[in-house]
Amino acid sequence: MGPTRPPRGAQVQVTVDGATQAAWLGEPLVDVINRAQIELAQVCYHPQLGPIQTCDTCAVEIDGVVGRACGTPVQAGMVVRTQTNAARTAQRDAYDRIVANHDLYCTVCDNNNGNCTVHNTLGVLGIDHQTRPFQPKGFEKDMSNPFYRYDPDQCILCGRCVEACQNVQVNETLTINWEAEQPRVLWDGGKPIGESSCVSCGHCISVCPCNALQEKSMLGEAGLFTGIPLPVWNSAIDVVKGVEASAGLKPIMNVSEIESAARDRYIKKTKTVCTYCGVGCSFDVWTDERHILKVEPGLGHANGISTCVKGKFGWDYVNSEDRLTSPLIRDGDRFREASWDEALALVARRFTEIRAAKGPDALAFVASSKASNEEAFLVQKFARQVIGTNNVDNCSRYCQSPASKGLSLTVGIGGDSGTIKDIENASLVITVGSNTAESHPVLATRVKRAQKLGHTRVIVFDIREHELARRADEFHRPNPGTDFVWLAAVSKFILDNGLEDRDFLRERVNGLDEFRASIEEYTLERAERETGLSAATLEALARRIASEDRVCILWAMGVTQQCGGTDTSAAISNLLLITGNYGRLGTGAYPLRGHNNVQGASDMGAQPDAVSGYQKIDDPFAVQRHEREWGVTLRPERGLDNTQMIDAAIRGDLRALWITGEEMSLTDANANHLQEGFEALEFLVVQDLYFTNTARFADVVLPAAASLEKDGTFTNTERRIQRLYEVMPPLKGTKPDWQIYTAVAERMGHRWGYTHPAQIMAEIARLTPHFAGVSYDRLEGYDTLCWPVAEDGTDQPLLYTERFNFPDGKARLHTGEYRPRQQAPNDQFDLHLNSGRMLEHFHEGNMTFRVAGIAEKTPDAFVEISPELAAERSIQSGQWARLVSEHGAVRLQVLVTGRVSGNQVFVPMNARKAEDAVNRLTGSQGDATTNTPAYKDTRVRLDVLHDVGPNPLPATNPRWGHPTPQQGVEVERKWARPDYVFPGGLLPMHGDSLNARADALGADD
Repeated sequence: MGPTRPPRGAQVQVTVDGATQAAWLGEPLVDVINRAQIELAQVCYHPQLGPIQTCDTCAVEIDGVVGRACGTPVQAGMVVRTQTNAARTAQRDAYDRIVANHDLYCTVCDNNNGNCTVHNTLGVLGIDHQTRPFQPKGFEKDMSNPFYRYDPDQCILCGRCVEACQNVQVNETLTINWEAEQPRVLWDGGKPIGESSCVSCGHCISVCPCNALQEKSMLGEAGLFTGIPLPVWNSAIDVVKGVEASAGLKPIMNVSEIESAARDRYIKKTKTVCTYCGVGCSFDVWTDERHILKVEPGLGHANGISTCVKGKFGWDYVNSEDRLTSPLIRDGDRFREASWDEALALVARRFTEIRAAKGPDALAFVASSKASNEEAFLVQKFARQVIGTNNVDNCSRYCQSPASKGLSLTVGIGGDSGTIKDIENASLVITVGSNTAESHPVLATRVKRAQKLGHTRVIVFDIREHELARRADEFHRPNPGTDFVWLAAVSKFILDNGLEDRDFLRERVNGLDEFRASIEEYTLERAERETGLSAATLEALARRIASEDRVCILWAMGVTQQCGGTDTSAAISNLLLITGNYGRLGTGAYPLRGHNNVQGASDMGAQPDAVSGYQKIDDPFAVQRHEREWGVTLRPERGLDNTQMIDAAIRGDLRALWITGEEMSLTDANANHLQEGFEALEFLVVQDLYFTNTARFADVVLPAAASLEKDGTFTNTERRIQRLYEVMPPLKGTKPDWQIYTAVAERMGHRWGYTHPAQIMAEIARLTPHFAGVSYDRLEGYDTLCWPVAEDGTDQPLLYTERFNFPDGKARLHTGEYRPRQQAPNDQFDLHLNSGRMLEHFHEGNMTFRVAGIAEKTPDAFVEISPELAAERSIQSGQWARLVSEHGAVRLQVLVTGRVSGNQVFVPMNARKAEDAVNRLTGSQGDATTNTPAYKDTRVRLDVLHDVGPNPLPATNPRWGHPTPQQGVEVERKWARPDYVFPGGLLPMHGDSLNARADALGADD
């Protein structure tokens, strides 16, 4: 897992300590030694970072010459000895130099957790005394970041953090000033962390081999002695150091290992899956009861060592003081607390009454994209089996339904055609309408890394200049809503000029003649008029795509939240098909999923026209399977989707609605229209962690458990199914969603009898061909499966290697239609409104505003306007303004920025107050095929107000920082220091470290 394992060359043999070992040409020698389970010191080496070569502790004898095992690429026939006198001398000397930079007090250290590399290496080398005494470096601890601190006196200058920041996260904030008299790690060249470009992703902390970088949540919380008062703490350190000087290191290390083992009695380490975006990062969460000590990534298939600020630090919402801990029942204009039995009985009784009086289609259900697969499955099972309606949907209706539909029309499966591994192995990555670096930050690191190391070219199409746009090899700003046009024009140019993959089209694709005819009018000249992109630019793009060997296209809400979202998504797939970019490593279509389980919610059948695994409700085989399992016959009529539910409520056709874990009142388009629908309902149940804005309209509010409080599975954007485990018991008074649905079903006469989500997954597997081989046993720990999964457990991370998902195995080119904006700016509303996510917050902010450190960095919503618009209207950052559309108005502060251009404005989705939510401005028009709201098709005007406040982005926000890009840790600068001598005074073998790092991006096996 992770992005940086070297690609394997030819298999060769080497000899290590007298034994023959299998190896791969070019891989780091240290990997061979580690696979052979030969104990070797290696402080700076990390398998997901590749060779850094700063610590020298992995010195071995290679063909009679001492060199670094990490920096030496394998060659056939090498003879390696790890324990010669020369090698041992170099190893010990290197370690002694390290601890001269590090204040050893392991017994009372917050990081004495059994995983401290500096501590463990001392045991490997068996060193009893420190030859070079520690000398303080003269720098203060940096406590300026809300989440972590840097202690220069503990820093060994290994450079892991720099390598991770520069070449894995690629935020390029951290460096080491090797030429200084006393080098140290720098943020933006020497700024305090809290005033730098640091995005608090946590990579540096996760790879730090000691306690130099540490989570503030660990300080004074992790050990038996770490919570003692500071004066006593300092005295304890002095005592430990004094004993070490007289008795040697070994007795002290023995005591520290006893203390470390004692921590295991109360520190719990539990694997979970992130509950934010659709990348699906997984990691261990360390807890002491309900106190979250740290998040430790490393083994996750999607992320490896990587996290973003939300996944690493955004968990305070779980213990928020305003968590619901008792069901609430409306009593006039107020709510009163009720017992679970009373609340569940009321829900069951009212549903029974409404169904009896008005029929099953008078009820509807919305599943949560943040709940588990098993819980989404039960929502649609409850709707179809207990109630008898297909009125069920999930929030993919607001974002990803057009992408799913466009792919299902062309290649047969409405999900990513490959995995993150394919994206990072592409020779060309194109993103369309996707702010990938902020919406899917860990996936974006793989794109940024591949580009930086020279493996991948990146082209970005977006109307707003975000981070990936700034980094791109090419950044194009088409006119809003015109992506279909340039995609069709590029496809036409490729076909007209014989640049298509003719063999692929002939053997694997249907409908070429019809497709060619359908795009006949989309010339480059027409595209130039519609999109604002020059014909020359589009011709160069067409030739570039046709000439590349491996192309991936990524897209998101900038495409799907338009009136033509489905056809534009299909147009992306068409372009990939005519150039043969499916079914091979490094190719394919990637509609990036916004929520942690929005893919899973749809997979599980929480949609109006299909049950689990996208089986249509009128499919005879699906009907037979469900009749056998559930004892009911599926109704063949399509149910209501999210947007239709509100219209039906206003008409009086829909009387009851159960919303699980969705803040519909803020995230649905045309929030005022939605409020009218809620008020028209006879009975509304809301199930959530907090008393949300949506809960204000409810008749019953049910307190749910957070993801850290339950078992289950999530499915990420790669179609990767991953288990999450209960990190802590549900907060007293709350219940997991699956238990709530099971309890109401039982009160309505259906005894499901589930006692654990594993039983629900077993039922899913029985009913769903795509999930036939999925089981909790096969998902144990960090094991994953990418659906479809055969009964024997064989999964398909890369789709379409042999056939597309149609009866004849061939893809189908889709003849789409261009649907221009319905609400282009006019004289009254002269600005185009764009909206989207920010890195720090998630969606409307219900979880992230409850994380103090995140709220400190990004306290509220604002409206971005361009410098030219600001100059034209004499507006400054911090000025208050009112944005007005045909549907509503909001009051926000202005941020003047070049990220937007001309008469376009941008408002983040997250807002601290419900009255400031951007969807009070958006209308009810939507995608013609899926009814997904066209959030990105909204016109507004800007009324400037007199009030002026501080800049809405505080000075501590990382967007004000100034990164310092360089090629990783640049260890050659260390070697060039006049005081550097290879340990033991020997002349080392030098690997070509820069080239080794550049070649380190490779595929997992």
